[in-house]
Amino acid sequence: MRNRKNVSNIPITQRPRHKPEILSMDTLMAAGNEFISTFIFVFAATGSRIAVNKITGDAVFGLMATAIAQAFSLTAAVSVGIKYTDMNPYTCCGHLNPAVTFGAFIGGNLHIFRAFIYWFAQLLASIAACGLLVFFPGGQRVPVFELSNGVEVQNALVLEMVMTFILVFTMCATVFDPKATKRYNAPPLNIVVNDQNSPKLVQMPPLNRFSPLAIGLIVGANILVGGPFDGASMNPALSFGAAVVTWSWSNHWVYWVGPLIGGGIAGFVYDFVFITK
Repeated sequence: MRNRKNVSNIPITQRPRHKPEILSMDTLMAAGNEFISTFIFVFAATGSRIAVNKITGDAVFGLMATAIAQAFSLTAAVSVGIKYTDMNPYTCCGHLNPAVTFGAFIGGNLHIFRAFIYWFAQLLASIAACGLLVFFPGGQRVPVFELSNGVEVQNALVLEMVMTFILVFTMCATVFDPKATKRYNAPPLNIVVNDQNSPKLVQMPPLNRFSPLAIGLIVGANILVGGPFDGASMNPALSFGAAVVTWSWSNHWVYWVGPLIGGGIAGFVYDFVFITK
């Protein structure tokens, strides 16, 4: 494989891979970054659903409030978490979502070891956030994602697949695609990479400053679409934390299988159709 100082035009499948080091400082920092940013999102997103259930019985208002709260909280959390890492400068942190991480892996953006590290941090952060929300005053129950009356399992599965495909495709277009920031004419980022124990300076395109907002807005829009039917999770970690603290597992597999399939397809399609051409 070829190494270039400017990698903005190199397809992801042709970019050099850097072997991850177990328990390296970079690995620990990435895990900590995923934990904190996922905690911020899950605490705000799930906490807003608890608050909405307490103050109103209006379904329309509750849906709008939930969509806005999750859009804002995800925008903030992605802004906190998104950054390049020394281990692999061709990807970033701030996934907050196992489906996004899986899509990044399928699309060739992420080493499998780093993917498992992200998953562990995301799930642990969700459990911690939902565990704290158990102590909300007023005896409010942590809401779990479940199918609405009249919604079949296969309907919810397809809905989660499609919504997560849209989310991960948006993230691929605004974060993983190195051409996403060219239009802003911002100066490139200089990053030192340890390639075979030899430090090397590479130039990366600047991160798209609008990507967190785009990701937050698409999640809010998807909640307006899927919220009345299955809660519109699009995020296995978000569903997992609430299921653990309430020990409610009814149809929980839907919120894993649907997002992982949708995220994997999005990562594959974007990389092999849009980036390599």
